[in-house]
Amino acid sequence: MLGPTLRTARRISSSSSSSKSLKDRYFPLASSLAAAINIRANAFPYFSHSASHSSLNSPTLDHCCNNGESHLNQEHLCNGNDPLPCSSHKPLLITRTTSRRRSIHGLQPHLNSIKSKTFTTDTFSAIELALDSVVKVFTVSCSPNYILPWQNKSQRETMGSGFIISGKKILTNAHVIADHTFVLVRKHGSPTKYRAKVQAVGHECDLAILVVDNEEFWEDTNCLEFGDIPILQETVAVVGYPQGGDNISVTKGVVSRIELTQYVHGASQLMAIQIDAAINPGNSGGPAIMGNKVAGVAFQNLSGAENIGYIIPVPVIRHFISGVEESGKYVGFCSLGLACQITENVQLRNHFKMGPEMTGVLVNKINPLSDAYDIMKKDDIILAFDGEPIANDGTVSFRNRERITFDHLVSMKKPNEKSVIKILRNGEVCELSITLRPLQPLVPVHQFDKLPSYYIFAGLVFIPLTQPYLHEYGEDWYNTSPRRLCERALRELPKKPGEQFVILSQVLMDDINAGYERLAELQVKK
Repeated sequence: MLGPTLRTARRISSSSSSSKSLKDRYFPLASSLAAAINIRANAFPYFSHSASHSSLNSPTLDHCCNNGESHLNQEHLCNGNDPLPCSSHKPLLITRTTSRRRSIHGLQPHLNSIKSKTFTTDTFSAIELALDSVVKVFTVSCSPNYILPWQNKSQRETMGSGFIISGKKILTNAHVIADHTFVLVRKHGSPTKYRAKVQAVGHECDLAILVVDNEEFWEDTNCLEFGDIPILQETVAVVGYPQGGDNISVTKGVVSRIELTQYVHGASQLMAIQIDAAINPGNSGGPAIMGNKVAGVAFQNLSGAENIGYIIPVPVIRHFISGVEESGKYVGFCSLGLACQITENVQLRNHFKMGPEMTGVLVNKINPLSDAYDIMKKDDIILAFDGEPIANDGTVSFRNRERITFDHLVSMKKPNEKSVIKILRNGEVCELSITLRPLQPLVPVHQFDKLPSYYIFAGLVFIPLTQPYLHEYGEDWYNTSPRRLCERALRELPKKPGEQFVILSQVLMDDINAGYERLAELQVKK
């Protein structure tokens, strides 16, 4: 796969008829930079004269920005037999690491011009990469009716985006293909749609992998590579097929924030990157490209706000893909199974005998199905996780002067992997080894891609309580659904594996159940 530098060079060479026109295009820029410096060259150590052909081997301009790096070398623009493109008495700008910073009047407009040209080049590179990698996903889905679990709702058609990754696979969002019955994909510039199959889906992280058996689909395609977590204010280009048209769309924005965020589709808390690029319906599953690599996958936005979109970062993507490759299926994200309280209150810290140098969080509740249930105790203070000190607000250090909740460290662990937790118990510090694994709540938060279970006896309909059942009460289901069921669904913990919260949802009237018609939405207990 060609990188952005090669593609940019090809684009430039195609628009230049000779090396002379190429010189005319770039050296006036260097000359204008030199002319903008209205001082003697020897006044600053990081400027130097170029008075001989030997200086042609050093870079004329080496400009770095958040979108990548652009190098313009004189040896690329002319050969040793050409005359010097600029007079020898004018200094050429060369970059050099220095601890001193100076503001030179008149130089900033030219630097801004260079930055604009570089960003345009990187934007074209992102588009070139996307043209052979990003696909449009067409999904036909049918969701079950949780009030009448023996019926399905009307069939609906949705569209989203996806992109090709290594191994002849397509990565997209889980909500794009949720409850699917038929999936098609189409490449950019092609009128043909190809049948796709869902290989793996992780609803908690809102990611899915598609495969296409038709070898014709993979002709003239490139796979995108994953990069790293971008820094704040770094520029990304979001590519996809949003509403408003049928062709591919590219929007750009900058990284605004990185923190744990609520994933709407899977109702989970995982790391997400906030950007100010437009993410609209149809963008879901498309890549956010930084330079020549993928920085994340577009998946949701903040309704009621302007230009607040979110992308799934590379660590979450890699965790999902590696789990599928190692086990052949989605393995989930680990949890400690703890409910913790921050310890910012001084009296609270004194009560639990925390020293002035100690920081951590207080354990309030432990999931009976977690490994921590037999090892940790209520009112333990968690001081560190795998050697990372936990602050009183529950955060750990993340990159350069950034912080993130320690739940991120837990979620990135592989199932059945052990972690060392440093705790304070009754004034004594000790370390515990705990095995981490994914934990399921008593009331499932989603039921995608499978039919609900139910049991009818004498017209009485029994079902396991799920949050999708409560969602049938409308968008404001938290206030309109039965309060006692809603509270237990959100707060009650399972006591043994496979436990279900069974309710009597309704009564189908018949002679055999006459007099019981008012029974509904009641918990069944032994």
